[in-house]
Amino acid sequence: MAKSLRSKWKRKMRAEKRKKNAPKELSRLKSILKVDSDVLMKDVQEIATVVVPTECQEKTQCVVNNEKDDMKMETEIKRNKKSLLDQHGQYPIWMNPRQRKRLKAKRQKQRGRSKAKAAKGLAW
Repeated sequence: MAKSLRSKWKRKMRAEKRKKNAPKELSRLKSILKVDSDVLMKDVQEIATVVVPTECQEKTQCVVNNEKDDMKMETEIKRNKKSLLDQHGQYPIWMNPRQRKRLKAKRQKQRGRSKAKAAKGLAW
């Protein structure tokens, strides 16, 4: 069913885009792997085809050697498992606004229960 001219053209253009974005994806993958120091590039080569661009080959090796000492960074986000809020009171990026609204309403409701309500007086 996917033999129309339009689908062939789209497939061709997607292949072109993959070729164009390959060096950027590789550099992004390497930068991510620099954070996790226990992962080796040999393990990655089994999963993905690693193609090193000719321009960046020597530069990246020098940068990697210099940055091995400065690998440790404080990137731990402390998140409350019940409310899903982090230490700054922010929800995760993947959470949609409707879920945020529900959790906020739930928190407000629980906060209201804990405080003793003042007795209402007569309105007149």
